[in-house]
Amino acid sequence: MVRRSRFVGIALVAGLAFFLPRAALAGETIIPLTGDVPADGPDHFFVEFEVPPGCVEIEVRHVAGSDSDVLDWGLEDPNGFRGWGGGNGEPAIVTATSASRSYRPGEITPGTWRVIVGKALIDSDPATYDIEVVMRDVETLAAQPERAPYVEAEALETGARWYAGDLHVHSEQSGDAAPGLDEIADFAKGRGLDFVALSDHNVDTTLDFIVDAQSRHDDLLFVPSVEWTSYDGHANAFGSTAWVDHKIGQPGVDIEGVADAYHEQGAIFTINHPALDIGTLCIGCAWNHDLDAAKIDAVEIATGGLEPFGMSFSQPAIDFWDDLCDMGFHVAPIGGSDDHKAGVDLNQFQSPIGDAATMVYASELSASALIDGIRSGRTVVKLQGIDDPMLSLSGPDPFSDEARGESIDLEVQVDGADGQSLRIIVDGMQVESVGVEGDDFAYAFSLDADPSREIRVRAELWVEGRRRVVTSHVWLNWEEESGGETGETGSGETGGGESEESAGAAEGEGGGCACDAGGGDAWPLWLGLLLPLRRLRPSRRGRGSTSLR
Repeated sequence: MVRRSRFVGIALVAGLAFFLPRAALAGETIIPLTGDVPADGPDHFFVEFEVPPGCVEIEVRHVAGSDSDVLDWGLEDPNGFRGWGGGNGEPAIVTATSASRSYRPGEITPGTWRVIVGKALIDSDPATYDIEVVMRDVETLAAQPERAPYVEAEALETGARWYAGDLHVHSEQSGDAAPGLDEIADFAKGRGLDFVALSDHNVDTTLDFIVDAQSRHDDLLFVPSVEWTSYDGHANAFGSTAWVDHKIGQPGVDIEGVADAYHEQGAIFTINHPALDIGTLCIGCAWNHDLDAAKIDAVEIATGGLEPFGMSFSQPAIDFWDDLCDMGFHVAPIGGSDDHKAGVDLNQFQSPIGDAATMVYASELSASALIDGIRSGRTVVKLQGIDDPMLSLSGPDPFSDEARGESIDLEVQVDGADGQSLRIIVDGMQVESVGVEGDDFAYAFSLDADPSREIRVRAELWVEGRRRVVTSHVWLNWEEESGGETGETGSGETGGGESEESAGAAEGEGGGCACDAGGGDAWPLWLGLLLPLRRLRPSRRGRGSTSLR
C-alpha cells in the first residue's frame, strides 16, 4: 500500500533543494517548466519538453507547488513509457545504459518527451507544479552492469510441499520504499521464508535486477510481480514480466483492459487490501474499480501494517472475498506484509516481511510452480509468519466413489495449536467450532450432499479469540444418483481476520464487493445452515499425507 502523507515533507525538502538557483554547467541545458495542475480531466496529465540530437542524459527534477498537494511523477520518451517514480523525492535520471531507480535505461531519442504527473491529492486552488529538465551531452550516472533481462530461475528445490513466502514486498524500485534485493533476501531468509514476490508500484524495472540478485541467493526465490497502483485501488500481478499502464482514464486505458493485459502474460491478477479505506494515510488503497469478477484470481485477505486499525486479518476483506465466492468464482486467498523497509526501522503502521505469510502447495520452488499453486487455490494464510500453526484441509479424490452418495468426508490436520479454536466455515458461515487438543490434531467431519449446487468449505484457526490462520476452500459438487457429471473437488484457501469484537459473529455477512459479477448466481448465505456437519470426530494421530487438487 502507499501511505503517502508521511512522505510529503521529505519530498518537499528534497525537491526544494533541486530548485536552488544555479547556472547550467558546461554541456548542460536547463529547461524550467512551471504551471497549474488541471482542475478537471483524468487523474494524470502531461508536461512536454523537446530533446535535441546529441543529448545523452536527461535529469528531471520535480516538486508540487504546495505542501498541501501530493503529485506523482513519471516519464515518457517519443516511443512511450520510461518509468514511474510515483512519490520519489529525488530526480529521475535516464541514459542509454543506466537509470535512477524506477526508470528504464534506453536510447535518448530526440523529439518530444513528456513528464507524467499524477494528481494523487489536490487541495490548493489552483494547485501548481515546478519541473526542471536538465539535458546533458555527457553521462554523469554510473554504469549499471548488474542490469540484465529477466529470465526465470531454475527451481531452487524440487519436490511437492508447502512453500512459505510473502506475496507483497517492495524494493527500492518503488518510490516509497528503500531496500535493495539483497537486504530483502537476507531478512526473508532469517524469517524462514522460501520466496518473496517483488511487488513494486507500476514499474517493470525490478525485473532488471532479479537475475543478478538471484545468483547470490540459492535458498530464497524472487518471484516477479508488480503492484498495479491507481487512485481507485491496488492489485498485484504475480508472474508479470511486462509493464501495463496504470493511468486509468487515458485513451485506451481501462480496468478491464488492465486485467486482460496481465492475464495475457500468464500472470495472476489479485486485489490488494480491498477494503482499506483510511483516507490520506493510504491514497487509493480501497478497491473501487468496476471489474468483471471473473477476472479476479485472488484476494489479499491479510495485509501487514493494519494492526493499529484492528484490521490485521480484515473482516471486510474476507467479506469481499466471500462475495466473489458466492458468485461461484474460485478465488484464492493470499496474504502479504506490504513491507517497504526489509523489516528495518518499522513504525506502528508497518509489518516485517513474512507478516502475513502465504503457504503455497507447489510441485517445486520455482516462480511458475508457485503461480500454478496460487491459481489452483492451494494456499494457506498465516497472520504472523511461518511459526504460526498450520492447517491442512483435505477432501476426497473427485473421481473416486467417495465423491458420490449422500455425504462426503473431509478432514482438517492442525499442527502446533494445542488449546486453540478450530472453526469450520461453509459457504461463508461458521457451522462448527471445536477445541484443538494437542499439537498434532486431526478433525474429521462429513457434509450432507446437495446435488443441486456447489458448496465451499474452509478451516480457520483462532488464537486468543482472533483469527490467525485461514485455509483455502475445498469446493464440492455431488453427482445425483440418477446420473450426471462426476462430482469434483478443488482446493482454495483464504485468510482473513475479524476484530476481537466480532470474533463470534457469523462469517460472510455484509460485504461491499465493488465489482460486477460477470456471471454466476450467488446462493444466499443462509443456505449454509441447511448443510449440517455429520459424524464429527476429533482424533490425535500421526501426520498423514494431504490430499490436494
